Amino acid sequence: MTSVARPGVMATLGDARGLLPGVAVAAAIGAVATALGTVVPVVGAPVIAVLLGLLARTVLDRRGTAVPVGSAVPVGSAAPLGFADAGTAIHAGSRFAGRHVLQAAVVVLGTGLSVRSVLRTGVASLPVMLGTLALCLVAAWLLGRLLRIPDPLRTLIGAGTGICGASAIAALRGVVAADEVSVAYAVSTIVVYNITATVVFPPVGRLLGLSQHAFGLWAGTAVNDTSSVVATGYAYGAAAGRYAVTVKLTRALMIIPVVLGVAARTRRAERAADPVADRAAARTPLWRLVPPFLVLFLLAASANSTGLIPAGWQGALARLAGYLVAVALAGVGLGVRVAELRRAGLRPLLFGGLLSVLVALGSLGLQALTANW
Repeated sequence: MTSVARPGVMATLGDARGLLPGVAVAAAIGAVATALGTVVPVVGAPVIAVLLGLLARTVLDRRGTAVPVGSAVPVGSAAPLGFADAGTAIHAGSRFAGRHVLQAAVVVLGTGLSVRSVLRTGVASLPVMLGTLALCLVAAWLLGRLLRIPDPLRTLIGAGTGICGASAIAALRGVVAADEVSVAYAVSTIVVYNITATVVFPPVGRLLGLSQHAFGLWAGTAVNDTSSVVATGYAYGAAAGRYAVTVKLTRALMIIPVVLGVAARTRRAERAADPVADRAAARTPLWRLVPPFLVLFLLAASANSTGLIPAGWQGALARLAGYLVAVALAGVGLGVRVAELRRAGLRPLLFGGLLSVLVALGSLGLQALTANW
């Protein structure tokens, strides 16, 4: 008796095979970016991955113009596909990496967080963290509208500046349905000002006479990605570096309420735009708005808090999270054309710069008010 595979299974296998080329290219770029990120930690693997992905996409596009799809392949050529065909082949997999691998990276990042770390930072530190976050989100809404920044990009840059850079951008991408161009521009903007902070913060801190504790709190609340926080904090001193990293990890937990708030806002906007579906949307329970990966992120952080994750695993999990972020952002870069970034203009970059300055000044001001100086 001959067995017949179910069409649904075959279709699923076919879809999986179709993802392999793009995922493989993103994985290779992610590996290279991770290695380079250890050499240039101030820049970090995420932005290197985006840039390498953009470069690969640009090469494929240019070669695709030179060798159109369907053109004759010279006799003896070993290449079965034109460059344009290759670009098409990797597109689905790169999109998968840019979305789903990015979500997996956020979950793994949760294994490095601990709810207990919030308590260890001290009650005195929380007003500065929460105050700078509130200042950033309000300023993002006001300045974004003033500068006419499109809403998905405005939200991504605001959350990335106020919370924790690429991790916050990853968490919010699915909620606001942002495209690859918005994600790439947001990540690049955040990294530009992270690098600037790494150079500017230590001499300014010495000029102001900040203590190790005060500088660590400043770096932990005003610099975003972990690599830049480490570089900035330890450039000022070991104690400042340790405290900055603790504040940064605590600040990352703010992803949860911000994503829930943005999800609720998105649902209200969709209901207003489509009154016909309003009653059906109203019956949707609030918990359905929570992205599954965010639940897994919270479970991972809780597992770490309760000691279920052995301390010896932390280094490997941190490296895995960093690699997954690099793979995902390589996928993002592969989905973006340089011309699309040019069309976005300089206003989003100016927007990110203004937010970064406001957060930095707000952190110093709140420290002075709460006697953390």
